[in-house]
Amino acid sequence: MILGGKKHLIGLDIGSSFVKAAEVKISSKGNVLKKFGMAKIPYGAIAEDRIVDMDGVAEVIRTLLKTHKIREKNVAISTGGHSVVIKTINTSKQPENELHKTIYSEAEQYIPYDIDDVNIDYQILGGSEFSPEQMNVLLVAVKKDLVAEYIELIQTAGLNPKIIDVDTFALQNIYEALPHREPEEIAMLVDVGASKTSLNILKGTNSIMMRDNVSGTNQIVEGLSSRLEISVQDAENMLAQGNGEEGDLIREISADISNTWCSEICEVINAFQNNTNEEKLGKILLSGGGSLVKGFAENLQSEVDARVAVLDPFGGLVLDSKKFPDSFITKVGPQAPIALGLALRRVDDK
Repeated sequence: MILGGKKHLIGLDIGSSFVKAAEVKISSKGNVLKKFGMAKIPYGAIAEDRIVDMDGVAEVIRTLLKTHKIREKNVAISTGGHSVVIKTINTSKQPENELHKTIYSEAEQYIPYDIDDVNIDYQILGGSEFSPEQMNVLLVAVKKDLVAEYIELIQTAGLNPKIIDVDTFALQNIYEALPHREPEEIAMLVDVGASKTSLNILKGTNSIMMRDNVSGTNQIVEGLSSRLEISVQDAENMLAQGNGEEGDLIREISADISNTWCSEICEVINAFQNNTNEEKLGKILLSGGGSLVKGFAENLQSEVDARVAVLDPFGGLVLDSKKFPDSFITKVGPQAPIALGLALRRVDDK
């Protein structure tokens, strides 16, 4: 969704735990990373994808950009979670002007909200594997009040919202920028954030199946809070400071929660392989704060017949090693993909 300026944008990933900002410029050398930074959002300031503390989050964004000397005011942001519906539908092949009418007339049966309350967009994915007369179309619907809320946040922070994307698409954008990808390999992108997980199965650069769910690292925080009968804020601080005296309990809760993530991921893989004629999944790339949970990647690897690795979102970018040393890249890499994917967007993108 393009809201209208010049092509250069700042990618701003506003999660419920951190805000990440990235600036990427196109040069003769390729996509050059100019700036990247992240800042903590107070717990509860964003809950269930809704902004609870508008002024507080806006101040975090302003401070983050000032700290990293990011002066560009035009930004691309993204949304996700249960207020966003992504669905692959099958319809008859038809001219673009007729398809537009068809999508809007059929969308209501796929969207659990009043059709007047959502913004709808779609993309033709290609011919159907079941009939030469049919085609697959990716339908995206976002609640209008959610869009309005995030536009208000960006404007309160003194910025200009130019593009509102979807988390899953931003993640795919940075994946497509990676070098040495197998053009026909089937890959699954899994981003486990604080309050939601985005999953996207692709063949090359074509998305085959997308899912969002409400799993995330906040489950670990809340589990620790419940077991120790302490506040959520104290539990979050305990996790941030390291294991300490409660190390065994933290590891136990983390293992239980990450095992649940593995089960949910496996359910999506099974649904994909049961409902398509595609060859099997080749690799799973993890990102988000959840990818840092000890044992998660290893447990998932033991349950799937595919390679499991943590996504390197900087792999397709040109970096200045003095500004972005390996230690920094390793530390922030898992949480950077969506901001970087948004930073690759341009105002005149389709």
